[in-house]
Amino acid sequence: MSIDLLFEEDYAVLTINRPQALNALSFEIVGQIGEALERVSESEARVLIVTGAGEKAFCAGADIQELTGRSLAQEKRGVELGQRVFLMLDRLKTPSIALINGYAFGGGLELALACTFRLATPQAKMGLPELTLGLIPGYGGTQRLPRLIGESRAMEMILTAQTLTAQEAFDWGVINRIVDTPSVEEALCFARKFTRFSSLAVQFAREAVQRAASTGLEEGLRAEADLSTLAYRTADANEGLQAFLEKRKAKFRGQ
Repeated sequence: MSIDLLFEEDYAVLTINRPQALNALSFEIVGQIGEALERVSESEARVLIVTGAGEKAFCAGADIQELTGRSLAQEKRGVELGQRVFLMLDRLKTPSIALINGYAFGGGLELALACTFRLATPQAKMGLPELTLGLIPGYGGTQRLPRLIGESRAMEMILTAQTLTAQEAFDWGVINRIVDTPSVEEALCFARKFTRFSSLAVQFAREAVQRAASTGLEEGLRAEADLSTLAYRTADANEGLQAFLEKRKAKFRGQ
């Protein structure tokens, strides 16, 4: 297995463990990521941290050797596999954090874009260089990047195959934070900003925000009303309201 999945206390860590190939994504590894995500979805983890083994790369992208000599049908199945697995990550009930500890190119950046949040070390570099190969991003990059940073910036980044430094990625809105070290503790420090709240409320809020990218305002407002009502019916909401009135810290149980 080239994917390591560790469960510890209330979090999970998924590591692409192929440092000799800069953690490049073979089709087998993409499938293994999907299997790992299924395990996370069945767990009680409050956050999933996604990272790469070694000091050089988060994930350098597709395994180029696998892309040569394929039929159109094989290529279509491969693209659909990547899209399906990354959509699982995007829709996972557990919020995820990409801990970008080096290169994140092509499918590697698309993997990070499918996470809820992205943290990067100062030396990290990222981009979607598929046009240099005569290809285009196929694992969601053309769809998630514009939703994240706007069409103009995304168009520039994709059509020029531009490589961003960590600071540029932060300035453009590709990543949420620059962190000193690629440690799990750094990611957990960020995660504690939301894991202290009701896991159900976090789930509903994420879904409401995601609806904004794919629906009109009126439909989005209806979804927000429905999700807000669902949140109000939870035991956590009752606990939060009572704690506020009693001037004490709420004890959320994810119920």
